[in-house]
Amino acid sequence: MTTLVVGANGQIGKQYCQQAHSNGIAVRAMVRREDQATWFTERGIDVVIGDLEGEMAHAFDGCSEVVFAAGSGPHTGPDKTLLIDLHGAMRTVDLAREKGLKRFLMVSAIRAEKPLEASEKMRPYMVAKLAADRYLENSGLPYVILKPGPLTDEAPTHGFTDSKEDSPSGSITRADVAYALVHVSQHPAFENRSVTLLNGERSIDELLG
Repeated sequence: MTTLVVGANGQIGKQYCQQAHSNGIAVRAMVRREDQATWFTERGIDVVIGDLEGEMAHAFDGCSEVVFAAGSGPHTGPDKTLLIDLHGAMRTVDLAREKGLKRFLMVSAIRAEKPLEASEKMRPYMVAKLAADRYLENSGLPYVILKPGPLTDEAPTHGFTDSKEDSPSGSITRADVAYALVHVSQHPAFENRSVTLLNGERSIDELLG
């Protein structure tokens, strides 16, 4: 079973690839450019060149599930949000279904279902995430949607909650999001669930049940 990682060169994607590889999970990192591949090949991680705005169908061959951890980033405009966070996610869903993949793991965002409650700058991103989540939920593919809160670069805690009231920081480390993704990858029967992720006092087993 090989997991295709779309957005592997991002901060969560890289950490997921490294943690998954260390835990014996076969992953294939999809990156846009040849110069991005070195980091993965140096660590013995399979890598493929593919583009969310171009050709990527070949990347899915031989894979059984996909992790979508791609994002347009904070320094781009609404145009890239539409192309990457929405249309890129939709294309990934379509290809996963066409290629017969067994499960789709989506990294979304906390409260994406209420985009008008976000700051004005974040609303296009939240709308894109909401639409992509709904598209996945209605695709017929088994799915898991992880909805992390505000992201930090602090060291992982391996402590979780799905309630803002039970999260002292009200945020979650990128490393802990990657850790949660690895846990889901190790439990193929876990599907058709949306889970809010914040740092708290519960183990990932307790949170996911």
